[in-house]
Amino acid sequence: MRGLKKQRRIQIIAMAVVGLIIASVTIGYALRDGINFFYSPTQVVENPPSEKEEFRIGGLVVDDSIVNGEGFAFQFVVTDGNAEIPVAYIGNEPRPDLFKEGEGTVATGYYVNNVFQAHTIFAKHDETYMPVEVIDALKEQGVYKEPDA
Repeated sequence: MRGLKKQRRIQIIAMAVVGLIIASVTIGYALRDGINFFYSPTQVVENPPSEKEEFRIGGLVVDDSIVNGEGFAFQFVVTDGNAEIPVAYIGNEPRPDLFKEGEGTVATGYYVNNVFQAHTIFAKHDETYMPVEVIDALKEQGVYKEPDA
């Protein structure tokens, strides 16, 4: 009788461990596409990600760097005050209205042949907003300026 109880407990614990492992693997698999790391241009230059790694890059759009292409395509350069990365937007959405030179932006895509191939562009959503990641990257480089109140 005592041996049967002990065996039953071991079976329940083993099933719980297997269930936990299955749940963890399922959650990890579901989140694999939803996790995008953020890099500043300096971080990309110092340690370039692989061409297969999707990530976000952010900074300020360099003045006089926006070049329109065909359709919705365009190119620009993003900087954090220390390094500059050329960005080629290859998505199918028009450029955001508040996307301007000298303003903060965040792009999602891949770094291929020293050019960031963006499929999504985010611009600030009002006159004073700047993404937290961009502010942190600019502060790290010592070039962040507080917006006028």
